[in-house]
Amino acid sequence: MEKREIKITDTTLRDAHQSLWATRMRIEDFSEILPKFDEVGYYSLEMWGGATFDVCIRYLFEDPWERLSFIRKNIKKTKLQMLLRGQNIVGYKNYPDDLLIAFIEKASERGIDIFRVFDALNDTRNLAKAIQTIKKLNKHCQGTICYTISPVHTIEYYVKKAKEQKELGIDSICIKDMAGIISPKIAYELVKALKEEIKLPVQLHTHSSSGMAVASYLKAIEAGVDIIDTAHAPLAFGTSQPAIETMLYIFEDYQIEANLNKKIIEEISEHFEKIRKEKDIKYEKLVDEEVLIHQIPGGMASNLYSQLKEMKAEEKLPEVLKEVPLVRKDLGYPPLVTPTSQIVGVQAVFNVLNGERYKIVPKEVKDYVKGLYGAPPAPIEEKLIKKILGNEKPITHRPADLLPPILDKVKKELPKELIEKEEDYITYALFPEIALKFFEKRKNKEKFEEEKMAEKFSGESKNSKKDIKYLEELLNLLSKFKFSEIKLDLGELKIEVKTHPSPIISQSSQQLITEEKEEPSLPTEKLLIQKEEKLTTVEEKEYEKITSPMVGTFYRRPKPDAPPFCEKGDIVEKGATLCIIEAMKLMNEIKAEKKCKIIEILVEEGSPVEYGQPLFLIEEIS
Repeated sequence: MEKREIKITDTTLRDAHQSLWATRMRIEDFSEILPKFDEVGYYSLEMWGGATFDVCIRYLFEDPWERLSFIRKNIKKTKLQMLLRGQNIVGYKNYPDDLLIAFIEKASERGIDIFRVFDALNDTRNLAKAIQTIKKLNKHCQGTICYTISPVHTIEYYVKKAKEQKELGIDSICIKDMAGIISPKIAYELVKALKEEIKLPVQLHTHSSSGMAVASYLKAIEAGVDIIDTAHAPLAFGTSQPAIETMLYIFEDYQIEANLNKKIIEEISEHFEKIRKEKDIKYEKLVDEEVLIHQIPGGMASNLYSQLKEMKAEEKLPEVLKEVPLVRKDLGYPPLVTPTSQIVGVQAVFNVLNGERYKIVPKEVKDYVKGLYGAPPAPIEEKLIKKILGNEKPITHRPADLLPPILDKVKKELPKELIEKEEDYITYALFPEIALKFFEKRKNKEKFEEEKMAEKFSGESKNSKKDIKYLEELLNLLSKFKFSEIKLDLGELKIEVKTHPSPIISQSSQQLITEEKEEPSLPTEKLLIQKEEKLTTVEEKEYEKITSPMVGTFYRRPKPDAPPFCEKGDIVEKGATLCIIEAMKLMNEIKAEKKCKIIEILVEEGSPVEYGQPLFLIEEIS
């Protein structure tokens, strides 16, 4: 191999922790080391987009827009790169053009230099508006082909898709191998074909899931690839990218130049190794030998397992993994990447748990078959279309053409007191329910911090009688709030906290209870305070129950400002939507299987529900 230079995109701040840390890296985890990234010499840092936006507001209580601005402030020289899901933006469905344009404009304004744009189905129609907008802003637009293996996904297929994107004006092309299944041979052949046919810079993104990634990178370099994606060692391999340290050692033998500062790379890796240990993150399986069969990305596999575990059906995972390729074939061989990975995965779970294929079909699967996500790579059998859609016919035009503008409507319906900046409207339009909760927490930040504190220190600490660090941290947090008295008894780890107006909250290693009847200022629901259960006047055994087919979150309305699907006392027709259960990032409609009267609604809006939990009491209407 002749001596040549290769550019490196670092994924540590986005895909690496999305793959290995469930996207749970907080700003505080990298703020100290962030300026060092600018001294390494990376071509770009992939640090935003994908699941990071959703997770920030859903779990981390961080504003993703401010996260982007914070990183831009500390990274002056290196290009910042994001992953944009085409017309899906950073969500799990197609959104209107006005929202897509506004999102790209604000992301560009806050510092994104390179937009890697992909569509889960490689449907170029779903990329056109994003590419057009990015080019209008004079930003680098990297087109993407999502790599998968099927009878229809050939080298010729990928070259054709890349040419379609080139005609739209992309600046470079990325081979996105989200499951880590590209072999060294195919990596060489595909890179070579793209270099010869489209004559644009080619980047290869893969994961180490199958164990082939390093070899595939070397063959891609041999074929002329310009850029590869790597991560720092503590967040590398497994379902993440290969480690930059490993690649640099290999480069020395092959006379490949990356022109990176190894000393600073070492400092950054040492920092994240420390964070990894603090978070107690362990990697159980570095190579998944079955990924070449089921082609499931690592994040999706762990999500499937956690969903099955919550349903007390984890022993069904092998059956689900066997069902996934069958569902994928039924649906026209979609690549398994967000959102199609969730669509195929959830349908496979339902097929296995219900003992009947397609007995329950989530709304997103119906929308997919209808063509609302784009055209499937291969045709879906008419028999299955009929079973899922009934008499409806799939659409043949660009899905977003059906979507009216949304931002003006959002600006009218969102309470002004919750808005701090223009980007909040975009956030709400993308994730209405989650955004509302985030805005409300942000408005009542002090109360939310108290909730987090109570949640953190409720229950038993590991080695609690000896854990001085635990006690110090607890006292630190308590001191930030208006407590009139704090007492510790190290003998039995009893902690008494007196708040205003003066209720006493006592904590043993087992639980927290209130000792006065006054309302405590700390959040009672987080302190496990016992409440008298509200007794229903309805005898449940007299009526039929509609139960939840999955673990998730219960919603009675399609979006926050809409009326509920049904009310107590309503008579609903067979097939009517009764509620939505959000699970695995999909909104699954629960429908009435018969004409019935709603006797009782048993779950409150936004509450978590378990598999098999009763949702409604109904009475059949003949």
